[in-house]
Amino acid sequence: MTSIAAAVAEAWSEVRVHRVRFVLSLVGVFLAVFAMTTITALGDMGRQVIVESVERSGGRAATLNVQVFGGSIGGPDSAEVQAEFAAIVDRYDIEWSSTVLFSGVVASFPEGTRDVGAQIVEPDYAELHRIVPLRGRWFTEADEDRYAPAVVVNQTFLEALGPLDPAVPPTVVLGGSSPVRATVIGVLEDPGFEPALFMLPDAHARWSGDRSAFGAGPPSLEVWVPDADADAVMESLSTDLGATFGLDGVSIFRSDAAGELEVLDLALDYGVRAVGGFALLLGGIGVLNVGLVTVRQRIREIGVRRSFGATSGRVFATVLLESVCATAFAGALAVALSVALVENIPFELLLGELSLSEVPPFPVRAAVEGFLAATAVGALAGFLPAVIAVRARVIDAIRY
Repeated sequence: MTSIAAAVAEAWSEVRVHRVRFVLSLVGVFLAVFAMTTITALGDMGRQVIVESVERSGGRAATLNVQVFGGSIGGPDSAEVQAEFAAIVDRYDIEWSSTVLFSGVVASFPEGTRDVGAQIVEPDYAELHRIVPLRGRWFTEADEDRYAPAVVVNQTFLEALGPLDPAVPPTVVLGGSSPVRATVIGVLEDPGFEPALFMLPDAHARWSGDRSAFGAGPPSLEVWVPDADADAVMESLSTDLGATFGLDGVSIFRSDAAGELEVLDLALDYGVRAVGGFALLLGGIGVLNVGLVTVRQRIREIGVRRSFGATSGRVFATVLLESVCATAFAGALAVALSVALVENIPFELLLGELSLSEVPPFPVRAAVEGFLAATAVGALAGFLPAVIAVRARVIDAIRY
């Protein structure tokens, strides 16, 4: 251990002596490691943006969509489907689930009434689809017991309501023959250009009057299960629901895009590594050139050391570690600068409406890979000069 520490100390002292040459040669390594580390970190950020964007529509991995079409000629009864869905969620102890129904409601705006699109969902729907309101909040279990229904609307819907008093929660009259005044508790970014709203099933059932609890037709069910268990859960759900509604009347599929995201991960990983590896190769060539020149200029010094008893191994280690210490220092500096840059980027301002609900931390993997890559380049670039130094004959070196 003492000999290793002494060799490292000696190598670092030589780096300091020849710092100008090493600094010039390490510019390429520094920039390569900085670029590779920063691009990897930003790639994780970009992937997170894509993941959240995809999951807002298709759900998290793995989100299963369960639909029932069997039963009577007119389709299964909504109440029966809802009861079976509730039993399945309890039976399989599914933590996150939501019934979903696309419907339409009549809403009163200042210019008159009009039909708007509505999604009848449960509170867990926001967790499945990473929904974060721009203003206000999403539904909670307590909203199911409200006397007046609570709704979450998009920005276009809110703007259609006209000028609002900021101190008073906005409201809207829903329904035709039996209207009810609903309170807007949250506002979402626009999924389109038309007014739209979300509503809880119980609230929809109360104001919909004599219609079924979920409007026209049965609802579908979305469940979020572990990715590794998705196939087994799909098979079990198909068997259970098929026994009630018939196998031909049950459709279960994954709505998330986990497969496409895996392809994206591979493209990012190999693309960043290829670019970073090529840049490091160019930087390593610069370090190699400086190492060869430095060894030629120090050949007399090496000969004197050998004449005083320095072993071949000690000479080899010293020359090799000079290169390793220099590139390791450059790599550490590049990683530190990359972390400082990425951690202070104002992603909220840059991304705008695509702002992340979960900002990933700086990837430790990128920092470690950058530092190790710089160290490996130093070892490779220092190997040939170290071999030349060892092979130099003592008498020739002294005469040089």
